Amino acid sequence: MSTASQEADRPAAPRVVVVGGGPGGYEAALVARRLGAEVTVVERAGLGGAAVLTDVVPSKTLIATAEWMTIADRAPELGIRLDGIAAAGGVGPGAGVGSLVRHSIDLGAVNARVKALAAAQSADIRGRLDREGVRTVLGHGRLDGPSRVVVTTADGGQETLDADVVLVATGATPRVLPEAVPDGERILTWTQVYDLQELPEKLVVVGSGVTGAEFAGAYTSLGADVTLVSSRDRVLPGEDADAAQLLEDVFRTRGMTVLSRSRAAGARRVGDHVEVTLSDGRAIEASHVLFAVGSVPTSGGLGLEEAGVRLTPSGHVEVDKVSRTNVRGIYAAGDVTGVLPLASVAATQGRIAMSHALGDAVKPLSLRGVSANIFTAPEIATVGLSEARLAERGAEYTVSTLPLSRNPRAKMLGVRDGFIKIFAAVGSGTVLGAVVVGPRASESIFPLTLAVTHRLTVDQVAEASTVYPSMSGTIGEVARMLHQRTAD
Repeated sequence: MSTASQEADRPAAPRVVVVGGGPGGYEAALVARRLGAEVTVVERAGLGGAAVLTDVVPSKTLIATAEWMTIADRAPELGIRLDGIAAAGGVGPGAGVGSLVRHSIDLGAVNARVKALAAAQSADIRGRLDREGVRTVLGHGRLDGPSRVVVTTADGGQETLDADVVLVATGATPRVLPEAVPDGERILTWTQVYDLQELPEKLVVVGSGVTGAEFAGAYTSLGADVTLVSSRDRVLPGEDADAAQLLEDVFRTRGMTVLSRSRAAGARRVGDHVEVTLSDGRAIEASHVLFAVGSVPTSGGLGLEEAGVRLTPSGHVEVDKVSRTNVRGIYAAGDVTGVLPLASVAATQGRIAMSHALGDAVKPLSLRGVSANIFTAPEIATVGLSEARLAERGAEYTVSTLPLSRNPRAKMLGVRDGFIKIFAAVGSGTVLGAVVVGPRASESIFPLTLAVTHRLTVDQVAEASTVYPSMSGTIGEVARMLHQRTAD
């Protein structure tokens, strides 16, 4: 048989079209390409999606800068003399060892760096896809039935892409209140703060969930006068109660005003200021207001319902544990599905979708061992079942906690705020969940993530050696405290 005949007899590569180039989309594209598919990614804003361009990468870069400010605040306590400041004297009336030292910040330069890093990360993703042979089309993709995507390109043209498999990974956008429409100057969403050239004189942050807490903490550390409006009894109402209380105490100590059980009714421009009205009639005047009141799935205008794809009442795409929708050949991943709004989960969903669609071995999505982190100072990292969830289930568990202030490494670094908490099953000692509060909690949670994922016991965790001195030493110590002596 001739080479030409062999080529003609070879089955055509499956055609995969990915709508959305965020973590769920580009990770799916790489898997599909490795499995031999012909892959096209359609992305409207830029590779990396909101996670890279306006959400995770920019916000965590801003927060990392703010973290340096909190570290610098501890300089006099550690015996470090700052320019023109005596270590024992600090700055301002009554300043002394342990007092807060304020440093100047060039927010324009900070934001320029933030946007440059986001652009560089986006370019790196584009380069990776190009090297792997993934085609990228910039434009808005819309399903035309279950096996075709019509793209309106940036120059106004149109391109039709036939597909054997379609993955929708279009993410979510900030929720906007009709009474507080963002103007990008004084009334802001979290995607718009990176155009600010000067630090807000007085910033109101509406919303005390993860996003609101992160930005409120960051701008406080950068030197802004921040008021956090929380509709609940405390910040981070969905998180571990001890961790949330500790963080709120830290916020107040650093000078933040926290208005609990207060709900924002709207905001309006008044000259070069804004007026934020609360539902009880109070009004707060500020230079800027940042709304962090959740997000909505980017599922409209994609032709999903016309293609027969089932959506939830909130507009999320319904998927199963291998990312399938109810329509054969159409999958979805990431925030548009509402499964769990984490970039890591979006990427996992995308990889699972392509493995399933293209016939590779696949393990359904499990959220059991997914760790999450809140990038405040201190950070809050969690994995497994929360204490509230364990109590709700009526589970028999034991819990042990140690403050980081007793840790020798923490003392060396001047760290006082934080703790390690582990939940274990009564009888077996299996690690059910954990909370880490402290510097770099996002890194420290990993051994506990392994423990939850692989159903390790607290004794197995305790038997592993830790470096002395180290923050992780407290993890081993808490695990030892949970040892359950066997009966003779």
